[in-house]
Amino acid sequence: MIQRSRTARAWALATLLAVPAILPAQEPPKVTLGGQLRPRLETRTPVRGSRDTFTSLRVRGSLEAHLEGGVRVFVQLQDVRLFGEEGNTLTDYRADALDLHQGWVELAEVPGIGGTARIGRQEMVFGEQRLVGAVDWAQQGRSFDGLRYTTPSLGGFKPDLFVMRLQEATASTQEDDATFFGAYGRLGLEEGGTVDLYALATTDSREEGTNEATLGALWTGGAGPVDFRLEGSLQTGERHGEDVSAFMVGGRAGTKVRETVTLTLWYDFLSGDEDPDDGEIGVFSTLFATNHPFYGLADYFTDIPLHTGGLGLQDAAVKVAWAPAPGTTLSADLHSFRTTQEGDLSTRSLADELDLTLTHRLTSALTVTGGYSFVDARDGMKELGRLEENAHWAYLMLNAAF
Repeated sequence: MIQRSRTARAWALATLLAVPAILPAQEPPKVTLGGQLRPRLETRTPVRGSRDTFTSLRVRGSLEAHLEGGVRVFVQLQDVRLFGEEGNTLTDYRADALDLHQGWVELAEVPGIGGTARIGRQEMVFGEQRLVGAVDWAQQGRSFDGLRYTTPSLGGFKPDLFVMRLQEATASTQEDDATFFGAYGRLGLEEGGTVDLYALATTDSREEGTNEATLGALWTGGAGPVDFRLEGSLQTGERHGEDVSAFMVGGRAGTKVRETVTLTLWYDFLSGDEDPDDGEIGVFSTLFATNHPFYGLADYFTDIPLHTGGLGLQDAAVKVAWAPAPGTTLSADLHSFRTTQEGDLSTRSLADELDLTLTHRLTSALTVTGGYSFVDARDGMKELGRLEENAHWAYLMLNAAF
């Protein structure tokens, strides 16, 4: 009996060892590791009547694996903190700032219908990020939880369809459901340039909730030495239980005045609410945009409509960029901000802002960037309670990535 048992175990072991020899050979997965370390020193005044100086740090680590059958897996962890935030690292070991920034699986070819599908936590960047972006300037960045499907090409048009869960009432941290969904596609033009078409929607389960749609188009192209951008969006539906009728239009034109110098003219108009008590909302919302590069680098207008008191925003700007040497860029942006509605303000004028930025690539993996912004606060800005005096902001940032 003992001999039979030993013989059976021997045959089982031999069978297991023989399996790899009789199965078709499989290529090992291609795995890529990535990382980023980005410290940034900032100083800003006024902050609560004085100056605030601090250093923030972003650390990211990622793993990307290409598996059999066109399957791709991406996992990205990040830690975002302020220098000195923990106080004592010997007693604080909870890793409160550690989070999953991205974690998704992607099918390169969806069986039966084609196209590409990605599910999980992921960044989304559409167009110039005027409505949906990753907000990379913020150390924490933005990502969404949900499903994104890129259709097969339809005559050169490949729209992205997506459904992202913003809030989940089943979770102990949320009381309501909220969803962001829509379609975004880009069409190349025969004469050059592209046209982006999009339909975006947000909805939630609150009693006086939001069921709002944003429809729009973005045209980018060039005419001779001039490149341009024209974009328009309409918002309709309900926001916080009230009807919405709002819009945004914007344009940009840029050209090289010398081989190393670029000049750009810029204007954006975001509608405002003329009468906040008439039961209809007229102020445009920038949804999930990356607002930092658009409305002044000092970030006094990153939450629209909140930061303009619901009165909308006009931004007229002149931008100059100079590349004195390979890997080095110096830029100067001058903005003039006004509301689109006067409301109870004595003037629509909010502020003039000058942004200076110097970027130098030390190596292929290391870049240093420094900047200074001066904000000349006008009466409108002061009456909104945004600034009581002129503001200064400066920063120095290292970005090491692989």
